[in-house]
Amino acid sequence: MSSISIDIKPKKHYEILDGLRGVAALLVVIFHIFEAFNEGSRFKQIMNHGYLAVDFFFLLSGFVVAYAYDDRWEKLSQWEFYKRRLIRLQPMVIMGMIIGAIFYYFQASNVFPQIAGMEVWKVILTMVIGFTLLPIPPSMEIRGWGEMHPLNGPAWSLFFEYIANILYAVLFRKFSNKVLGFFVLIFAGMLINYTVFGPKGDVIGGWSLNLEQMNVGFTRLLFPFFAGILLSRLGKLIHIKGAFWVCSIMIIVLFSIPRIGDENTLWMNGLYESIVIIFLFPLIVAIGAGGEIKNPVSLKICKALGDISYPIYIIHYPLIYWYMAWVIDNKVPLKDGYVLGIGVLLASITIAYLCLKFYDEPVRNWLQKKVQRNRGTEAQR
Repeated sequence: MSSISIDIKPKKHYEILDGLRGVAALLVVIFHIFEAFNEGSRFKQIMNHGYLAVDFFFLLSGFVVAYAYDDRWEKLSQWEFYKRRLIRLQPMVIMGMIIGAIFYYFQASNVFPQIAGMEVWKVILTMVIGFTLLPIPPSMEIRGWGEMHPLNGPAWSLFFEYIANILYAVLFRKFSNKVLGFFVLIFAGMLINYTVFGPKGDVIGGWSLNLEQMNVGFTRLLFPFFAGILLSRLGKLIHIKGAFWVCSIMIIVLFSIPRIGDENTLWMNGLYESIVIIFLFPLIVAIGAGGEIKNPVSLKICKALGDISYPIYIIHYPLIYWYMAWVIDNKVPLKDGYVLGIGVLLASITIAYLCLKFYDEPVRNWLQKKVQRNRGTEAQR
C-alpha cells in the first residue's frame, strides 16, 4: 500500500494566465502563416518576434507548475507528478502526430521533395516514435529540415517541457529561493550570452537533435521555466485594472516589433529579446496573475482562449507545412495568399476545438478516473 496521500484538492485558477496563453498561441499560428512569405530569411519576418511565444509558454509553465505542486510534495510522489503531467499533455501530443501523418503526403512539393517518394512505413514509424516525444536523429528525418519531430515540428518544445518537469521534480523543487535565484541568474547569463554575443542574434531554434540546436533549446528552456518557478514562489504579483487586456496588448506589441538591427548588428536584436524574456515576460505574468476578472464576457473570453491554447499550438503546424509549400511553389505574394492564410487560421482553430471537445477532454477525464480507481484499489490493499 502506498504511504502517499492521494487527497489533493485543486487550487484557485489563474484565468487571466489561461487567456494570455491563448493569445500567444493564436499569435504563433499567425506568425507561422506569415513565415511562408519571408523568403527563408529571419530578417524578413512580418510578425518578427512571434517565436518568442515558446519562451513565454515556458515561463507560464514554470509559474503554474510551482503554484500547483510546490507545497504538495508531502502528499505527492514523483511518479504521481509525472502521471499528472502526462495526462495533461500527452493525449494532444499523440493527436498532433496523427494529424501530422494525415497531412504529410498533401505537403509534397519542391519545398519538401522527399515526401513524394517516402515509404509509408517510415511515416508510420515516425508517427509512433512521435507518440513518445523521443527525438528523431537527422539520419531518420523524413522531411528534410532536420527536425526532431518532422510530422509536427512544434512538438520539440514539449520535449523540452518534459525535461524541465523532470528537472523540477528530481532537483529544483528542493532548492531554497536563494539557491534557485542563483541558478536563474546563471540561466539568464546563458541567455544573454547566446542572444547578444552569439552567432544569430535571436533565440530561433531548438528543434533538431544536434549539439547546436540542443544548446539553443536548453538556453530557451532553462531561464524562463525556472524564473517562472521563482516568480511563483516569491508571490510578488501586480494588481491593476484590466490586467488581461493590458497584458494582451503588451504581448501583441512585443511579438510584432520588427527585427532590430541587421546582419552587422545582430547584438541589438539579441539584446531586445533578452530584455523581453528576462524582464518583460515576468512582468506580464506578474500582472496577469495579480489581476482579477469581474466582467463575465472577459471571463468567457479567457476561458475559451485558455481551453484552445494548447490544442491549437500542437496541431496547427501540419497545416502550415502545406500552406508554406503552396506559397513557395507557386510564388504567391502576401496580397494573394492572405485569404487562404486566414482560412488556415480558422481551420486550425476549428480542428483544435474539435480535438479538445471530442478527444482531449474525454481522454483526460477517462485517464484521471482510471488513475483514481487504481489509487483506490491500491489504498485498500
